[in-house]
Amino acid sequence: MQHIVPTPAARATALRAGVLAVAGVQLVTGLLMAFTPGAFYSAIADFGPRNEHDLRDMAAFYLASAIVLAVAAGRPSWRAPALALVGLQFALHAVNHLVDVGNADPSWIGPFDLATLAIGGLLLGGLYRVAARDDDARGVR
Repeated sequence: MQHIVPTPAARATALRAGVLAVAGVQLVTGLLMAFTPGAFYSAIADFGPRNEHDLRDMAAFYLASAIVLAVAAGRPSWRAPALALVGLQFALHAVNHLVDVGNADPSWIGPFDLATLAIGGLLLGGLYRVAARDDDARGVR
């Protein structure tokens, strides 16, 4: 069986697109949390008493990570560190959802959030691996 090996340019283009996609998800999530915390809470984050201040605090991280990822899309040396940070955030966020999986209202939100965070973390890990390999190939440390 023949394996198709992407060219470095094709791999860089795909990695850039992946980083921009994650930046977009982070941006939309952050904007929803910042500007519609009540709706975000009702639709996604009902794990106990509502605290709009805390939701806007979390929005600050999402918005900051969206900006850093957007910059990293155009700066290859930023990609691996930015993806590592956001990937770690997804993993820790997934652990938090695992602990509280049965506390969501409606009940299906807990397992759904856990699954999306775990899948997102795995995808971020894959993007990180590609970015780190590219850094190694360019001698970036």
